[in-house]
Amino acid sequence: MNFKREIIKLLKEHIAKYTDFAESSIEVPPDTKMGDYAFPCFSLAKNLNKNPAQIAADLKKKIKVKSPLLAVEAKGPYLNFFLDKKSVIEAALKKICNEKEKYGAGAKQKEKVMVEFSQPNTHKEFHIGHLRNCCLGDALSKVLSFYGFPVITANYINDTGAHVAKCLWIYKKFYDGKEPENDKGRWLGQIYAEATKKVEENPQFKAEVDEVLQKLESKDPEIMRLWEKTKKWSMEGFMRIYKILNVKFDTWFFDNELIEPAKRIVEDMKKKGIVVESEGALIADLERFNLHKVIILKSDGTTPYITKDFELANQKFTKYKIDRSIYVVGVDQRLHFQQLFKILELYGFKQAKKCYHLSYELVHLKEGKMSSRHGNAVLFLDLYELVRRKALEEVEKRHKDWSKDEKKKAVEQITLAALKFGMVSIENNKVIIFDPDKALDFEGESGPYIQYTHARICSIIKKASNKQKKVDYSLLREESEYVIVKKLMQFPNIVEESAQHYKVHNIARYLIELCQLFNNYYHSVKVIQDDKEVEASRLALINAVRHVIRNGLNLLGIPSPERM
Repeated sequence: MNFKREIIKLLKEHIAKYTDFAESSIEVPPDTKMGDYAFPCFSLAKNLNKNPAQIAADLKKKIKVKSPLLAVEAKGPYLNFFLDKKSVIEAALKKICNEKEKYGAGAKQKEKVMVEFSQPNTHKEFHIGHLRNCCLGDALSKVLSFYGFPVITANYINDTGAHVAKCLWIYKKFYDGKEPENDKGRWLGQIYAEATKKVEENPQFKAEVDEVLQKLESKDPEIMRLWEKTKKWSMEGFMRIYKILNVKFDTWFFDNELIEPAKRIVEDMKKKGIVVESEGALIADLERFNLHKVIILKSDGTTPYITKDFELANQKFTKYKIDRSIYVVGVDQRLHFQQLFKILELYGFKQAKKCYHLSYELVHLKEGKMSSRHGNAVLFLDLYELVRRKALEEVEKRHKDWSKDEKKKAVEQITLAALKFGMVSIENNKVIIFDPDKALDFEGESGPYIQYTHARICSIIKKASNKQKKVDYSLLREESEYVIVKKLMQFPNIVEESAQHYKVHNIARYLIELCQLFNNYYHSVKVIQDDKEVEASRLALINAVRHVIRNGLNLLGIPSPERM
């Protein structure tokens, strides 16, 4: 039973004209002594021309108390609803037990959504900023899918452009014929950083890089052979990383495949007066929208990123028939997407209003801001190995008797949790200061802490071996037990809020709070005990916690080990 929905129905009977207020204003008080749900009457005051406290008092008189509602109290401007605890506990735990991995899922949605994320540049290194993008996009895709949306995950590989030309230039000029034995993708990133430094120190090299870029876009045979070989090196490196992260994509877009059709769109935009000539280039003048002027086609005929985004948007909506397109891209590209969406709108692309830029902030370690241009990026594989070594030390310390394979599996699971939770637990518009030690803290607000809680519950259930077939939910009389049940009941609402507002950090925060409640409970009561009826009821409670933790971790792309 959806108790919140039942309370909204009761309110609607008496404030029918203002039902939207009931939908949006129902709150869960911070303390159960204040009720299970509360309706603040401030929003009705203006419409009813009454004092909020008087509105609350009037509604209290009108609402008839019936099961599962136990009482209604007017406290100042708040109308507080108290539910029958036994009914709430039994209904909630039975629902979770029956639905298991589906608990919290939403109803089927009509809109088809594409989430585009990761978007690494070939010929450059995959760094910790890419990690945040990847974890955020993967988690959002899972949340939207769980909520009921048909979701297509997409990766857009930037395999052309100035950065590729720069890397091909230095390879051809200084390393022609050289092929490193291992980590070829990483080596390309290193020589790219070297190329950037050389061009900055010797400006005459820029003309040579520009020439390579023109040959790349005109598909010069010699340059294309080198491009194909080196692109393969980069892609092999990316695929290794996606395997480590257990991230999969339904479809892939490649920059080089968009250039020619994008130029055709530009020609059509020129005919419609959306883009105009300026000093040999084509531009879109968005000054009247406070979005500046945008170069659409350079004077040498090459295309900037925004031009290819025209065709990318076109393919998403025409080929894949999606209704909504979400771009997970760094906050530094905010203006780019504002310009892109406005140009698409001016072009008559009706789906422009269905495009959304989900931005995210930087990731810092002690080294400060990252930049792969200068070779001082915090590389993903370096960070992964650092966290993996620390995880191995922890596993070795805790489980000396485990087999090598058991330790290896645990280390991989813990490492993933530390990295992924560290990337998604902070709101996307805030900078992350990633601390590997905190990310691995089994007792702090970390991914491994949540995993450890899950494993602890699995261990308790396995150890108990309770044979009771029926559960007497009335035996769950501790206030802490009711608080946990109320927390479990919030999970579907957390999923809904996360899906509707693209806020996956809400799920991470929720899981920490749920685990804290459970661990406090575990340390204050005996779950396994002589009274098998009480034991059975408490096992039912912690089993429900286990299901919800697992569901939440799945949404974040984090494994749920049963042993740690």
